[in-house]
Amino acid sequence: MAIISDIQEEEAPPPQQQAAPAAVDVDLEVLEAVLERKGGALPFLHAAIDVAHRRSDLFRDPSAVGKVTAMAAACRAQVEAEERKARDAKRKAAELEKAAAAEKERVVKAAAEKEKRESSVVTEGRVAGSSAEKDASTEVEKKEGKANKPNAGNGLDMEKYSWTQQLPEVNVNVPVPEGTKSRFVVCEIKKDHLKVGLKGQPPIIDGELHKPVKVDDCFWSIEDGKALSILLTKHNQMEWWKSVIKGDPEVDTQKVEPETSKLSDLDPETRQTVEKMMFDQRQKQMGLPTSDEMQKQDMLKKFMSQHPEMDFSRVKIA
Repeated sequence: MAIISDIQEEEAPPPQQQAAPAAVDVDLEVLEAVLERKGGALPFLHAAIDVAHRRSDLFRDPSAVGKVTAMAAACRAQVEAEERKARDAKRKAAELEKAAAAEKERVVKAAAEKEKRESSVVTEGRVAGSSAEKDASTEVEKKEGKANKPNAGNGLDMEKYSWTQQLPEVNVNVPVPEGTKSRFVVCEIKKDHLKVGLKGQPPIIDGELHKPVKVDDCFWSIEDGKALSILLTKHNQMEWWKSVIKGDPEVDTQKVEPETSKLSDLDPETRQTVEKMMFDQRQKQMGLPTSDEMQKQDMLKKFMSQHPEMDFSRVKIA
């Protein structure tokens, strides 16, 4: 057997020599080289045991097998200890990361509450603005008054149709006479235009879409023979639609609420973006700075603290 003869040439003592004591210093580099040539640990051990059997009286001792097994068990125990140590280190790192994220969230909330309190104090002590500012404020209120509160599906219930939405898509529901077949339906979906109706009758919907859609990912169907269901896949799946058709009544996108179950299905990067949008919407509703504005404020404050020699008397931190 070639694998045995190699070991015998490199490691076996002369035939008349007894097995070397355990305390003999072994050249690890030589053993590693032999192990590599033997193609793995098991062939190496097989060859080493064969050499020990042929060149020593080791296995004439009835306890030899138990001793070898004990050495193998000790090695296995060491491996298990190392694996436990690695798992514990990984678990502790995850706990530290989780604690750091919780602390960061606590700091952000505390900063938002502080900003809210400061803003409230400033508002209470603010003198009434000029008539021009009042007119501008009134105009803003009028514009905001045009936006409607969203229905349960973040859309609107219209006279001739209703619609709902999530970030990736818009669902349009158009009532039709009971028993209507698909062959009687006219539904043309283009990138920027939607036309819906029944053959031989004026269109129920016919106009430019609020935002572009992915035509190949859109489809329609008849539901229970009395409603036309249309799914429009948004081209930009990171924004809310104010309406389906431009010029139709608009929904107040500041009040839309993504489904929690849908958020959990998003990848981490998309979910972070959505949560940021939701946070900014809440901040705007309360008259507080958005996350980007808060970041700019922190950067300006840091710069001012690093350059006390500069005059920042005319700089206003929002």
